[in-house]
Amino acid sequence: MCAVSEDFGVRGGAPPLSSIIISLKIWKMVLFYKGILERDDEFRGHKRMSRKAMPHKRTHTLQPQKREDTMNKKYIIALDQGTTSSRAIVYDKNATPLGSKAKEFTQYYPQPGWVEHDAEELFKCQLGVMQAVIVDKEIKMDEIAAIGITNQRETVVLWDKATGKPVYHAIVWQCRRTASLCEELTKQGYSDVIREKTGLLIDAYFSGTKIKWILDNVPGLRQRAEKGEILAGTIDTWLIWKLSGGKCHVTDVTNASRTMLYNIYELDWDRDLLKLLDIPRCILPEVHDSSEIYCNTDPDVCGFSVPIASAIGDQQSALFGQGCFNKGDAKNTYGTGCFMLMNTGSKPVVSKQLLTTIALGMGGEIQYALEGSVFIGGAVIKWLRDELELISSAPEIDRLAESVPDSNGAYLVPAFVGLGTPYWDMYARGTIVGLTRGVKKAHLCRAALEGIAYEVRDVLDTMVKDSGTEINILNVDGGACVSNIMMQFQADIMNTKVCRPKNVETTALGAAYLAGLASGFWKSKQEILERRETDRVFTPEMSDEKRSKLYAGWKKAVERSREWAEEE
Repeated sequence: MCAVSEDFGVRGGAPPLSSIIISLKIWKMVLFYKGILERDDEFRGHKRMSRKAMPHKRTHTLQPQKREDTMNKKYIIALDQGTTSSRAIVYDKNATPLGSKAKEFTQYYPQPGWVEHDAEELFKCQLGVMQAVIVDKEIKMDEIAAIGITNQRETVVLWDKATGKPVYHAIVWQCRRTASLCEELTKQGYSDVIREKTGLLIDAYFSGTKIKWILDNVPGLRQRAEKGEILAGTIDTWLIWKLSGGKCHVTDVTNASRTMLYNIYELDWDRDLLKLLDIPRCILPEVHDSSEIYCNTDPDVCGFSVPIASAIGDQQSALFGQGCFNKGDAKNTYGTGCFMLMNTGSKPVVSKQLLTTIALGMGGEIQYALEGSVFIGGAVIKWLRDELELISSAPEIDRLAESVPDSNGAYLVPAFVGLGTPYWDMYARGTIVGLTRGVKKAHLCRAALEGIAYEVRDVLDTMVKDSGTEINILNVDGGACVSNIMMQFQADIMNTKVCRPKNVETTALGAAYLAGLASGFWKSKQEILERRETDRVFTPEMSDEKRSKLYAGWKKAVERSREWAEEE
């Protein structure tokens, strides 16, 4: 049981803008974005780092939103709320990114394996970068067609319905604090029922046990929740609530499908699972399509009123942004983690090792996907930079890795928060094996990049086996896929072509496309497909013998990392 502070921060906001006349408070937000203003430091006791609608069973309380005339609209703004930073990108009619702003926010690690975010700081960062990019590009408010939101999934926030203040830090998807609870649920025989209802495995990764933990550990909170005084949601829900001035408590089907509380076949919060985890339904948001006008932003918060017209989990957004609209289309995103999704069409495919999830809700129809999850991907590069200080910037890792022909026998298994697909080991931990005196910094950098690629190979092999569908070309995106050496090794170790688009930020692009379709800014998915451009295709060059030998070494290394941490 942890002691929880009652000082949970202040509401962020900005006064209305009058056309493009910038008020002093807007400039304050811009200065906040630039890091000139000092941030509030709530939760001082925590250890910190420097640095639509689904027409099924539910009666929605939201009033139907009408499309505005988009003839004179010029821009869509995508808000990409990631695990480590908030980003806002402006797109024009050609889906060209005209400008972007981003800001990192604090990561909290109160105990080993625990990861938290300050939800107020997260919102202020997101609001600040949105306002900053509007100011920077001199955009008039009546030129914005809509806002689309994509977000880190599974991360949850609970807040006071009256004040809008969080009652505890947001618990991040990476956090393993509920591993023992998940273990107990498994021992009690709930694995099959949870998989049959949600398509998910029992794991601390998902939102349900995180919500239960907060309700159980903040004094008096469960009683308040049962009285309807508390609201909960994933990060999309939190952002929409804040941006709308507390008028809209909604989520989309993709984010709901990641909570371990949502029945992906009945398309509703599951009564049995809510009872199992003792979570009051009244705290959960209404579930809608991923492409739909939910509400407008509140001028008193944002400085303007425009439609919020999409919300979608980051990986599903990248799948849409890549144009993977058809059954069998697949992509892998290299972000903080790595996430491979394959579109399985209107029918879900059941797998023992992969997750069955919702890929999209649009026009009242559902598309499903198979998903493989790697918890630590690009984050290992940040670890080398920030914790080990082996590199000073992300591009430096490529230069070092390219300076040596291989990793000199070293393998780095980045299981910092356990292993995902296909191992699902909550107690695995990061491991470096095969070290000799000849291993230098450059070899470790290369081993880190290769470790990410090996993890993706694990997922691809599982996906091909369970889906019965060959993947002849893997579409890639995300910040880390700009690494040519890693993408070439990825193609080599998978023996599969890798296709990188010119715009690798397809997560934000997917949210922009969905908001544009909902608002009428764009007319069809075909119009979107015509805009996709390829940067480079990486073709396998490695011999079968070398591939087999290297991958066998990886499998040995993974075994060394497994079941390392003890159960609580």
